[in-house]
Amino acid sequence: MIKNYLKLAWRNLLKNKGYSAINIGGLAIGLACFLLIAIFISNELSFDDYHEKKDRIYRVAHHSNAEDLSDTWIWGNAPIGPALKSDFPEIIEKVQFSGISDILLEYNNRSYQESECFYMDPSVFDVFSWPLISGNPKTALEAPYSIVLTETTAKKYFGDENPIGKTLNGIGGRAADGVYTVTGILKDIPENSHFTFDVLMSMSSFYQTRPGIFEQWGYVDFYTYLLVSENFNQNVFESKISGFLDKHIDPEARKEYYYSFSLEPLNSIYLNSTADRQPGEIGSLSNIYIFSIIGLFILVIASINFMNLATARSMERAREVGVRKVIGAERKGLISQFLGESLILVLVASAIGIAIAFVGLPWLGNLTNRVFEFGSILTPSVLLLYFGVTLITGLLSGSYPAIVLSGFKPSSVLKGSFRASPQGNNLRKGLVVFQFSLSIAMIASTIVVYNQLGYMLNKDMGFTKEQQLILDFNWDGTVLGNAETIREELLSLSEVSSVSLSRTVPSSHFPAAGTDIETPEGNMENFSPYIYEVDNNFIQHYKIDVVAGRAFSPDFPTDSISSLVINEAAVKMFGYSDPQQIIGKKFQQWGRQGTIVGVLKDFNYMSLHEKVAPLTLRQVPYGRYFSLRILTDNYQSALATIEKKWAQLVPHRPFLYSFLDEAFNKQYLADIRFRKLFTIFSCLAIFIACLGLFGLATYSAMLRTKEIGIRKVLGADISTIVALLSKDFIKLVGIAILIAVPFSWYAMRQWLNNYAYKINVEWWVFVLSGLIALLIAIFTISFQAIKSATRNPVKALRTE
Repeated sequence: MIKNYLKLAWRNLLKNKGYSAINIGGLAIGLACFLLIAIFISNELSFDDYHEKKDRIYRVAHHSNAEDLSDTWIWGNAPIGPALKSDFPEIIEKVQFSGISDILLEYNNRSYQESECFYMDPSVFDVFSWPLISGNPKTALEAPYSIVLTETTAKKYFGDENPIGKTLNGIGGRAADGVYTVTGILKDIPENSHFTFDVLMSMSSFYQTRPGIFEQWGYVDFYTYLLVSENFNQNVFESKISGFLDKHIDPEARKEYYYSFSLEPLNSIYLNSTADRQPGEIGSLSNIYIFSIIGLFILVIASINFMNLATARSMERAREVGVRKVIGAERKGLISQFLGESLILVLVASAIGIAIAFVGLPWLGNLTNRVFEFGSILTPSVLLLYFGVTLITGLLSGSYPAIVLSGFKPSSVLKGSFRASPQGNNLRKGLVVFQFSLSIAMIASTIVVYNQLGYMLNKDMGFTKEQQLILDFNWDGTVLGNAETIREELLSLSEVSSVSLSRTVPSSHFPAAGTDIETPEGNMENFSPYIYEVDNNFIQHYKIDVVAGRAFSPDFPTDSISSLVINEAAVKMFGYSDPQQIIGKKFQQWGRQGTIVGVLKDFNYMSLHEKVAPLTLRQVPYGRYFSLRILTDNYQSALATIEKKWAQLVPHRPFLYSFLDEAFNKQYLADIRFRKLFTIFSCLAIFIACLGLFGLATYSAMLRTKEIGIRKVLGADISTIVALLSKDFIKLVGIAILIAVPFSWYAMRQWLNNYAYKINVEWWVFVLSGLIALLIAIFTISFQAIKSATRNPVKALRTE
């Protein structure tokens, strides 16, 4: 019996090659897209999953809940870790680490500036599952000036030599300068980690340079992770936080700073944490939902195609069913036969889908900046999901034609009086409307996504970021000691028009600063705005507009000891409605006091995901970056000239540079990847829908072959025939447009809420989406309609 079913299925495939190609091809592409999206989502959900104790690891998130600025950040104080471990027996171990502002490591005249490095507690290997290839995990990070390298980093310095016991000379700027002994080699950190690194240095090395900050509850420089007991209850623990803080911090001081903290489970950090100062990359749970919906949409569209074409073609097999019933076939057997044929088609499509996914996996990896191995497809969970979906698709797609076909009355079929039922036609029309509604919604959504990202990349940020070359010398003392000479030498180059020295530049990290400001009532009140430490040329160099007072200037020597410049957002934070009112008001900040001399127009020094936050700027003689404004568009020539000058001025440091606009736009890499993925999968969904529409148009033209022939004999021209075959489908697309517009409008409004600065969803987006869908549908249908209309009517009538 099964052998006969397979023979019949194979014969039907060969008999209707075009139909089979469209049906199997559309479903295969849909299943491949679904599989690729499933692999991507599975990877996103797998972050930090490899840690053996993942369910017992938590991270401290620090909060400031002041009325003027409510914020959550991960970068916090050092004393909290030892205090938590001491006060709570349910905390088994704590791990703290601090990011290093890059360190220059040198071995045998080979030097590299390492940016992915941390000072780390020696307990790290008791908490996280990062196995050492060489070295003792209990002692590797105990002694001062101990260093652990990842396998790749070790090869970079030592090649095939055994690194253990060898030394690296470290020039750290703000890190601990000294000679570091290699005490461990670590396997490369898996990519699906919420933070990664290349170098670990013992926390005791950091303690050598700044022991005082390890006791300061107000100093922020540390990340704190906790390993808890098996019976740990997070809610019970967090109910004790207030009492814990009152024990360790003066209640009045704590109230003044509005300080508190909470815990984040390790397995929810990557997709759920919204805190600032993350130690690594953070994903997006909303993007997971969006791609899940897209994958489901594509699968639904492909399945609808499959079902539509299967039901349409089923009418041709009515006579076969009639004959089978006359010779004794039971309905149960017929249902099994047609369901079996449907499953065979789906299995063929699924095999092709896996092949397509294999080909597409490297492309997906390049697009998402991930490494996907072919083994990703072969994991039990992914394969179970894939073939489960395939089975359900086959059963659902084949169920309707199986039930309908098996219910035919043989007498009606064999007499030739059988006609396709109105219910079947209505079902096919409904499915076409549904899949094109999804397609139109995806077209509209793609347009909105493109426009939003274009808006972010091209918006005036309030400062000049173009033609800005940033040189990073990482607080090097020699450079700072000769900063003025270096600036003058760089300015002497014809390619450079302006140079500024600063601790930070737009888009890079910057701290918050406890600041006392004179309020309108004359009281000194504490706030925590962000701070930029800059030279007296920074504001003019970046062409930031001054709306009140003045910028720093060499004409005012006291600017470096008693002046503060703020932005408009800070004016509002400090309680003033007019920027002019705050000029001359007193301030105290980080050991400096004086008056506010200027107010800057708000400029977006962070990404457009966030509103402009309150900012203070003060003049200092130190920094980490030189900002150079370049005059020429010939960047290669300019870079070569500047690098040559740098080698003369600073021969001991590598020439590390970046262009500010490129660095700033890196903040939108996740958005750019999202746009690419969204667009590609949307286009594939539309393509699959068009395949189905093409198949239905082909079948519709075939059913009306005699009608077309008669109309042509009676004088109908090609345009009339094309209109006849197209109008019903065009109506369906028109209905789909009406359904898709409100759905896509609401969905995109919700998506745009993720951005502080966003476009408006304009009416023309939906008009354009509808027109695109309509044109695609007309083109798809017309191809077959014109082919049918130009056919010789004599041949058509003879065929009938």
